[in-house]
Amino acid sequence: MDIKSVQQQLREFAEARDWEQFHSPKNLAVALAVEAAELMEPFQWLTEDESRHLGEKPAEYAQVSEEIADVLIYLLRLADQLDIDLEQAVYAKMRKNGEKYPVTLARGNAVKYNRRQP
Repeated sequence: MDIKSVQQQLREFAEARDWEQFHSPKNLAVALAVEAAELMEPFQWLTEDESRHLGEKPAEYAQVSEEIADVLIYLLRLADQLDIDLEQAVYAKMRKNGEKYPVTLARGNAVKYNRRQP
């Protein structure tokens, strides 16, 4: 996926519909949170194992796929509005996470970095 190309297409989609006026960073962040919440709904009440096998249920799988797309669309629009280079931001965050969660301390361990025992 060419992120910049997708952002351009989304920008053109919004401009053609005169939606730029509604796509403030605040509104996009709220929409992103709403879509992320909608993504949780198909997983509600599933066991861990059931959630790992969602692909065996075509209707639920399709719903999750659409919600993931909605989340990504709003995230791309938000980054575009704020002029954030997502590729650069992701790689920078991965480096930072690598420092906070070195393999020797984090492997097989879900404890957040700031809650580790010294």
